[in-house]
Amino acid sequence: MAETIGVRVAFSPRAGEVDEMELLLPAGATIAGAVAASALAERHPGVDVTTLAIGLWGKVCAADETLRDGDRVELYRPLSVDPKEARRLRYKAHLAKYPPK
Repeated sequence: MAETIGVRVAFSPRAGEVDEMELLLPAGATIAGAVAASALAERHPGVDVTTLAIGLWGKVCAADETLRDGDRVELYRPLSVDPKEARRLRYKAHLAKYPPK
């Protein structure tokens, strides 16, 4: 068993921006430990990282889950717009620009 594992911690503070950091952690490290080691809270002082949803590779999971080598920890900010509503708005804008003939 490896003594250290390599993981990535990713967070998108706003659309189109991603803060991603690669870390070497001791084997047996947890998601919470990776978030703490990434210093995201210090780089984004306006964001309370303890309230954000956390996941591995797009799947939400608990902060005490043990990490494996190559894992990608992701912190999810709350949605500002319902995805269905955003799609409706984009479609309306498209119709305004290109009305049906």
